[in-house]
Formats: sequence, structure tokens, C-alpha cells
Amino acid sequence: MKFLVPSAALQAIITGASCAKASYPTLPEWHPAGPDDFRGPCPMMNTLANHNFLPHDGRNITKQDVIKATGAVLNFKESLASLMFDMAVIANPEPNATYFTLDHLNRHNVLEHDGSLSRLDAYFGNNHVFNEEVFEQTKKYWTEPVLDPDMLANSKIARQLDSKAFNPTYTFTETVENFSLGELAAPVIAFGDIQSGKVNRTLVEYFFVNERLPYELGWTTRKQALSTEDILKVSNMIGEATSLITPSKSDGVARRSSVVVRRGDLHYGA
Repeated sequence: MKFLVPSAALQAIITGASCAKASYPTLPEWHPAGPDDFRGPCPMMNTLANHNFLPHDGRNITKQDVIKATGAVLNFKESLASLMFDMAVIANPEPNATYFTLDHLNRHNVLEHDGSLSRLDAYFGNNHVFNEEVFEQTKKYWTEPVLDPDMLANSKIARQLDSKAFNPTYTFTETVENFSLGELAAPVIAFGDIQSGKVNRTLVEYFFVNERLPYELGWTTRKQALSTEDILKVSNMIGEATSLITPSKSDGVARRSSVVVRRGDLHYGA
């Protein structure tokens, strides 16, 4: 399928944990960004920095930082975490860079893109700070207490349509499409069930609004380490749900009315 593009989809998913019933003896400290700290368009990267799993100032993030943080919080395998870093570091304009800052991720149409679930398009202003009005648009399509691939896909499509209608510089390439699918999969990978593609809406909303891991709501890191295949599985579920074409009721049977183009003319056949 066209959305099986690991480099695009995987970079979007700096996530990967589930709702387990165990609790931590002490919750990791959380402090929002200060005036001299960098933050970017990725809620999970910001969250890891807010909890001090990544450098709190959002600067000079190395591959080892990403491996350590995503392993501790999200139980990513080292190979997956390394791939995440390789995809993020391209946002650093410095040749042969070995680190990136969260501010680098704000560069428009490199990793950050139009039609975000929780950020303004760059054309309209700040493209990396959480925007309540945008998120309210997104949540209109989250219609049940448990989100499924259809609800996530619906919110993605709606945000794209809104951006395309009102942003004269709207850009959404095939690479962005794959990246966007990865972003949609992120809440499921982080807080939900990989097999069904479902996730508790309360956990997702808490995470987006606060850029904080929902330990206080009973969430904890999943025990099973995550691989590339796990990430792509959820991305593909949501990618399939974005289709607006429904299956035929009689597969393999000729439709009662069809249009056949022959020699430039339209012929209507039974």
C-alpha cells in the first residue's frame, strides 16, 4: 500500500506504550517549558522533555538521548529508537549533524506540516504551540469514549479539508501523508491496543492538552518492546480507514450500470 513508507510514518510516532494497571512508586517529575527552553510541533517529544527524559531545554538531543528516553518511557527497541533519531536529525540544517533541537523540528514542510490535529498551519501563525481551537475541531470527530481507527481517520481528513479550504499555501505531499498516518497512530501506540487500533479518549486528550504522560490516570509503560512492525501495523489500519469508498455489496458481480469508454465515446452498458 502506498502508506507503507517507514521513514515517513515512523518519524511521526515518537510514542509507544499502553494502559497497564500497575502504578509507579513515584511519578516522574514534570515541568513545562521555561522561557529559554525549546519545544516543537511533536507533542511526544515535548512531553519527554517536560518529564526530563530528554534534555529539558530541548537542545542538543543526541541519538543516545533518544534511545534512552524512548526505551525508558515507551519501550522502543534500540533499532527503532535509532531510526527515529535518524529521521529527526534531518531537520537540523547543519551538515552531518549528530544532534537536533526541538526548535529545528519547527521548520515548515521538513517534518512539520499543514493540517495538524493540534497546531495551526504555519501560514496562520505559530505552528508548534498547542492550539485549543484547532484541537476542538479535531475532537468533533472523536465521538465515543474509546477512539478507533475510523474516528482518528475522520479527524485527519477533516483537518486536511479545513486547511485546503482556507490556507492558500496548503501543502500535503505523499511523504506528508505517510507522516500524518504515523501521527494518527501515535496515540494508539502510546496509550492503546495495537491489535485493535483502539485507545481511551481521556488519555489522548490529557496528553495533547498537557504534554504530559498520563501516569496519574493509571497509565504506565507497556511491557512488550515495540518494533518497526508494530508501528506500521497501526499506521496501516488508520490508512485504510481514511478511504471514503465503501466496499461493494456484491464483490465479483457486475454492477447494474457501468460506464465503458470506447474510442472516446461513452457507452452505458447493463
